[in-house]
Amino acid sequence: MIEGKKEEVLWDDITAMMIELGIPAHLRGYYYLREAVWLTVYDLELVGSVTKLLYPEIGKKYKCSPGKVERAIRNSIEVSWERGNTEFWEELFGFSRETGKKRPTNSEYIVVLADKIRRDKGFFSIR
Repeated sequence: MIEGKKEEVLWDDITAMMIELGIPAHLRGYYYLREAVWLTVYDLELVGSVTKLLYPEIGKKYKCSPGKVERAIRNSIEVSWERGNTEFWEELFGFSRETGKKRPTNSEYIVVLADKIRRDKGFFSIR
């Protein structure tokens, strides 16, 4: 597969997961989160430094502050937690709001989605 086609498939896979998780595309955080997952698929170490590396990089691209990126992503995850597909949540995270657990943090959410893409699609080997 050509590298450009692989990237297109990756965007499609991330988008499909986010839709199944119940994140509405009209939220700003949807785009920031999709970008965060995309970047993390390429480099899992970004999740270890979301405030210093990941959010500023996304903020630069979308011309906003890292704080706005963080809040918008958190809001999107909250909406997903409240309205999303409970069965898919259980499949990905092992729990959902119905189990009484707290929702995952931004970092946890991003890394679980990125790791699922990496494992399921075999795009990249884990470093």
